Amino acid sequence: QVQLVESGGGLVQDGGSLRLSCAASGRAFRSYAMGWFRQAPGSERECVAAISRSGGIIYYADSVKGRFTISRDNAKNTVHLQMNSLKPEDTAVYYCAAKGTRAEVASRYEYDYWGQGTQVTVSS
Repeated sequence: QVQLVESGGGLVQDGGSLRLSCAASGRAFRSYAMGWFRQAPGSERECVAAISRSGGIIYYADSVKGRFTISRDNAKNTVHLQMNSLKPEDTAVYYCAAKGTRAEVASRYEYDYWGQGTQVTVSS
């Protein structure tokens, strides 16, 4: 069992930056691939970034490549999403998720545990 708590959301102007953090409690954090997802009103939830257990494999959605950076600290049981050059279309609730896996993968699918979400609003 893993509990996930996100923080760092808020209101920012077009072109601004935010850093989201996700703190995980429970056992064996390094056994989980981690992902950041977002869901805007009326839209499906999408994976914007994912990172493998060791941090060696990373996935980014095309819409955020070059602007967002995912990282993890297995010693501190945390995963972060640095978001730069934010756009109004990045406005959404952002969720941290954990996927139990024995493989070194940065997966977009089949996550087991989810945080409660944090709102990110980018004003134009």
